[in-house]
Amino acid sequence: MTNSLNADSLHALNDQSTNQQPLVLVDGSSYLYRAYHALPPLTNSKGQPTGAVKGVFSMLRRLQADYPGSTVVVIFDAKGKTFRDDIYPEYKANRPPMPDDLRPQVEPLFEIIRATDMPLILVPGVEADDVIGTLAAWATKAGRYTVVSTGDKDLAQLVNDHVTLVNTMSNTVMDVPGVHEKFGIGPELIIDFLALMGDKVDNIPGVPGVGEKTALGLLQGLGGLNQIYQNLDKVASLGFRGAKSMAKKLEEHRASAYISYELATIRTNLELDIAFDDLVPGTYDNPKLLACFEELEFRGWVKEMKEHGALLPMKGALVNRAGAAPLPDTASATGVSPSVAEVQTAVIETRYETILRQADFERWLEKLKAAELFAFDTETTSLDYMEAEIVGLSFAVNAGEAAYVPLAHDYLDAPNQLDRITALNTLKPLLEDENRKKVGQNLKYDRSVLLHYGIDLKGIAFDTMLESYVLNSTATRHNMDALAENYLGLQTIKFEDIAGKGAKQLTFNQIALEQAAPYAAEDADITLRLHQALWPQLEQEPKLAVVFHELEMPLVPVLSRIERNGALVDAKLLGLQSRELTQSLQQLQDQAWTLAGEGFNLSSPKQLQALLFEKLQLPVLKKTPKGQPSTAEDVLEELAQQGHELPRLIMAYRGLSKLKSTYTDKLPKMINPRTGRVHTSYHQAVTATGRLSSSDPNLQNIPVRTEEGRRIRQAFIAKPGYKLVAADYSQIELRIMAHLSGDQGLLEAFANGLDVHKATAAEVFGVILDEVTSDQRRSAKAINFGLIYGMSAFGLAKQLGIGRADAQQYVQRYFERYPGVQDYMERTRKQAHELGYVETIYGRRLYLPDINAGNKMRQQAAERTAINAPMQGTAADIIKKAMISVDSWLQESQHDARMIMQVHDELVLEVKEELVEQVVAELKARMAAAATLAVPLIVDVGVGNNWDEAH
Repeated sequence: MTNSLNADSLHALNDQSTNQQPLVLVDGSSYLYRAYHALPPLTNSKGQPTGAVKGVFSMLRRLQADYPGSTVVVIFDAKGKTFRDDIYPEYKANRPPMPDDLRPQVEPLFEIIRATDMPLILVPGVEADDVIGTLAAWATKAGRYTVVSTGDKDLAQLVNDHVTLVNTMSNTVMDVPGVHEKFGIGPELIIDFLALMGDKVDNIPGVPGVGEKTALGLLQGLGGLNQIYQNLDKVASLGFRGAKSMAKKLEEHRASAYISYELATIRTNLELDIAFDDLVPGTYDNPKLLACFEELEFRGWVKEMKEHGALLPMKGALVNRAGAAPLPDTASATGVSPSVAEVQTAVIETRYETILRQADFERWLEKLKAAELFAFDTETTSLDYMEAEIVGLSFAVNAGEAAYVPLAHDYLDAPNQLDRITALNTLKPLLEDENRKKVGQNLKYDRSVLLHYGIDLKGIAFDTMLESYVLNSTATRHNMDALAENYLGLQTIKFEDIAGKGAKQLTFNQIALEQAAPYAAEDADITLRLHQALWPQLEQEPKLAVVFHELEMPLVPVLSRIERNGALVDAKLLGLQSRELTQSLQQLQDQAWTLAGEGFNLSSPKQLQALLFEKLQLPVLKKTPKGQPSTAEDVLEELAQQGHELPRLIMAYRGLSKLKSTYTDKLPKMINPRTGRVHTSYHQAVTATGRLSSSDPNLQNIPVRTEEGRRIRQAFIAKPGYKLVAADYSQIELRIMAHLSGDQGLLEAFANGLDVHKATAAEVFGVILDEVTSDQRRSAKAINFGLIYGMSAFGLAKQLGIGRADAQQYVQRYFERYPGVQDYMERTRKQAHELGYVETIYGRRLYLPDINAGNKMRQQAAERTAINAPMQGTAADIIKKAMISVDSWLQESQHDARMIMQVHDELVLEVKEELVEQVVAELKARMAAAATLAVPLIVDVGVGNNWDEAH
């Protein structure tokens, strides 16, 4: 059957033959693409991509650990066409070519495999599946069991009493009953199934109109392809949807069905240049392997081989549902966080308990009290922290030792689960104890949920999401599943695995305890293991440890409070604006239709392509990845600048349409019925630079320079008797540039309180300050901000609407007047190329995977990021320090004032009217004192009845 890949399933596979371990056949091509898409794009110092090599070899070593003593044979597709191309020239015609940064990784991977004990097989003219099928048939004939490691469903046709599929990515084992369970048919009908359905990925045609349900109806009702075609007269009576007309379709496409059958059939009788007895482990060529690792700069493995003379065998197999846990390892010399490829593993047997009795609950309570640190997680009914209700709690005290406490599962009556309120009240002193250290994954959410039950979570010592984010913000996504795979080499149980997907997805309170308990306990266990893997790496980087402990962790309760405070919005005003926007959109559409001479959907890229580039013959400026003319925003903008009116109207339409759908229509629906406010979610671990982002609603993208955007801000209002106070750092990134570059011209301009854009204009255009025109100031502003974002002379020319030569002259004059800025840029580029990262003033790092890429465009983009990231990241650090300081003062003073929003460099507070003057003074002082720079930090503060007035 289809099982989780746990101790029992592995032992069963390993023990099926009393004489020898199973033969393990690896679908190498499947591994290659899965590693490429699953892992972050890594490069060495020469710009050579290496991530897929590292990922595949890590997976192969893990497989060897899972099947100790077995021969692991790796089979790849050979280059060139196969016999299937002769049968059907369109076979796999839809498949895109191998990505440019994956192709050069293939041969280095082969070299590494050839230097190990794993046989590597490539057979021209056939596919890897056919070689796997033949080898599996040989093993079956010899009475030997075979494990095929793949994610390819087509290989299910090979399953029999001697052949089992293992998907190490999803931790599942599929035997004959498992094929029945997954597909609804046995292995003997998988080819027929594929022949009827076809396969879009491989361009197998199948029978048009036959999907999964229809194919199953035919196969379950009549048998295989031959039986179906011998009984076409019986198809109409089978009862599935469309059965009455299906016989005719089958007859019309008989040839296609049988060609598809031949294409889908995996050959099991190839004549190969090897004998079955040759499939034995080889010997390691350690000097060659070491040379490969040194060339690719896999520093963890290089160090291990130099210290021990060889790679140490991985110590453990996947012995439980979650798999083995790694011991911590250090970062590589380039600073790139180690992936699973560079960590050592230890066998960790899991002991997951489900706590249903009071005595067990009290026993675990004592464990938690005795632990120096414990992992904690809530299971709830919703991802919305304002709506979520607690269903259960999970805890872990040691790696592999965790418990789930169900509290509100619908199907359990009172005697079969603890009372939620009683249990939470019992846990309250522990959870609120500042001295009881907790670790969690995204504990801000858990804190907010617990507050609904009167529990103020304290002692939040570590958060694995933030540990990973501070360690390397770009190495991986920072959710638990991605972190477990990247840092532990584990596939966790996914929520969809136990709850289903789509409209029928269950909420956690509806999930059977047999599935819910292991999932929940694993959450706590994996969190603890992640902390044990990540924190030692952060400890070795003192600057990063400071960023973690002094910025990110103290911000967790601050953001939780801001989120729960929420913002008051005027739904009536938004409704009025929605109606006005509808009229404006209609007017824009009418104008566009008149100009085009026909009606069309202004939101349809396909229709826009036909209209703009075929009918109107406008120049094609850029193409999509599929080769179609692009209608992206930058293309429309450039066409509008060239004097084409229709692209300008389309841009205006898109902008208003987005405002309407994202804000004026949506915000009133997001008002919480209990609080009457809108509650956004702030994300600490999304942007690469350290900036916060927000969602539901996204407050960062409300435009401030347009009348429509400002009207949306007018809908964010203060409640009666209160005012909104908005405090914004003035030109903070330019001030940080002055500090980082040490340029005397910029330092003096800020020190003297000059209008820096006007001062720059005076320098660049060679006029005295009082004679600077508005156009010159505008140009200088574009230069100031453009340069800190890495803008080229070409980009500046485009923005200012001037010639490239003039723009180049402006840039040259700028650097002549501000040489320190140019020196800073050159220093930063050099540091980025040498170290692979840049830093903020406080030591936050931004890794740049493409800084030494062979692709020049990607390298230049990384260089632009390198120049800007220290400024943007430092600005993010400063506003975070300010938020922590302001929140601390508000908590201590108990003033009737609260932070309700943070947007870019701005804080927004709702303040009792009589306290406004006092709060403004303290707010300005604390924000200005958040950092000590070589230039003063200036804070602009506004007060109003709504956000627009206060801005």
